[in-house]
Amino acid sequence: MKAKLSCLFLTLFLGAAPSFAQEHQHGTEALGSVDFPVSCAPDVERTFTRGMALLYSFEYERAERAFESVAQQDPTCAMAYWGQAMSLYHQLWERPSEHSLERGAELLKKASGLEATSREKDYIAALRAFYSHANETKHEERAVAYSKAMKTVMERYPGDHEAAVFYALSLLGSNPEDDKGLENAREAVAILTKLFLEQPDHPGIAHYIIHSCDNPKMAELALPAARKYAAIAPDSAHAVHMPSHIFARLGLWQDDIQSNLRAIKIADQQAAMHIHTMHHRVHSMDFLQYAYLQIGDDAKARAQMDELKRMRVMNGDEDFMHDYLEARQSTFPVVYALERRQWKEALILQPAKDAEPYSLAPVYWGRAVAAGHLRDAAAAEDALKHYDQMVDLTRKSRKAYIADSMKQGRKEIEAWADFAAGKDSEAVGKLREVAEEQDKTGKGETDLPAREMLADMLFSAGKAQDALYEYENSLRTDPNRFNGLAGAAAAAAKLEQKDKAASYYAQLLKNCSGSHSDRPELQQAKLLLAAN
Repeated sequence: MKAKLSCLFLTLFLGAAPSFAQEHQHGTEALGSVDFPVSCAPDVERTFTRGMALLYSFEYERAERAFESVAQQDPTCAMAYWGQAMSLYHQLWERPSEHSLERGAELLKKASGLEATSREKDYIAALRAFYSHANETKHEERAVAYSKAMKTVMERYPGDHEAAVFYALSLLGSNPEDDKGLENAREAVAILTKLFLEQPDHPGIAHYIIHSCDNPKMAELALPAARKYAAIAPDSAHAVHMPSHIFARLGLWQDDIQSNLRAIKIADQQAAMHIHTMHHRVHSMDFLQYAYLQIGDDAKARAQMDELKRMRVMNGDEDFMHDYLEARQSTFPVVYALERRQWKEALILQPAKDAEPYSLAPVYWGRAVAAGHLRDAAAAEDALKHYDQMVDLTRKSRKAYIADSMKQGRKEIEAWADFAAGKDSEAVGKLREVAEEQDKTGKGETDLPAREMLADMLFSAGKAQDALYEYENSLRTDPNRFNGLAGAAAAAAKLEQKDKAASYYAQLLKNCSGSHSDRPELQQAKLLLAAN
């Protein structure tokens, strides 16, 4: 057995080393502070710890390269192979491909055959719980098995904070979709918040607090971590982007925009070093388009959509990015039209040719929403028919599991189809059901809130009082949204609650200051405030 390495404390600025000098030209990388001792050759300790810092910030490709470098320099380092397998398991992103599962299992088999400490063997065994029997066991079951194994590791080594961090992440990675009580998220954030006080510069702790709280009920709890994380790991595109998850939840649009502009800049720098960063760029562009729309800056939102349309998948990035880019290329025009309330524009959107069915579905969802607003029953039924076809095709596709996540969208389409057909009571009931579900589990950060759509539906049906109530409820879970504020103001004005209308319109104008928007809602706001 090699002598156990002394604990390596990766300072905020990681000094250059030959193993990664080619990736970083300036001699330092700011990735955060990590203390993860391993029993490998002393010469590889810096590279291994750098890999851990990258892994904690979901810089999976760079992390895998670092662990590969460790294995090349010290082929007997068991944890180098564990690190590579860990880099293939993107717990909060896409599910591993069949190839990744096979490779991860092979890496862990190799790690298991090497000399290691008891602690290291437990880490390896825990990860094998996910990779073992992948052809026979469902992803969800293996994710839960890994989480249970990591809990055992955490309890066996109470002084090992890294085990606690990995266990917290595993809770999020194995979270059941119907966890309306957010039990896994609450357990994770309880662990991480305590650790954050002790290790405020640890990239994984701050990062996973944000993911734990990425829902309406808990977002406020993560604001300190969100304010801190980008400074902890400013050389990670994902770390710089992640605070915007909380900024978007809390309606802090300027913070959201600046976070993602910086993330794209870092992604571009990494791309120049032949690192696949398209997923970082596209994800940040998604948040940018949404934030620009909330401040009425339609020109900049359109620029994101136009740029995305021109993007193509890079060589070597096809496995994940093909589907993700396709989906966003479908979604961006839908969001752009609906957020601007251009119903006729949304109604004629066309799906891309030869795209996967789950990537095409958002177009039909957008058509249905638009048809509902226009009371076009035929168009709404057509959208529902095509959406159902996309769900059926998805169930038969290589990513059949995605079909389950399309159920909520179908409920919303059903509601708008009923509304288009004049079945207002049925429509309101169906959309309210979705809204109540979103209140408990949250929605995607850049999705339209179901409760705001419910308010739109009620206002369109002439029920201003009920609409105002729902707009105000929606603004509690999705604060500072353009259409939430404008809708609440319009409903209050309809009810002759002038002071309340003025308050909402004033906030809307404040949010949109400097955006040079020509949206009619802003003109109405200025007129009402001038007359008040």
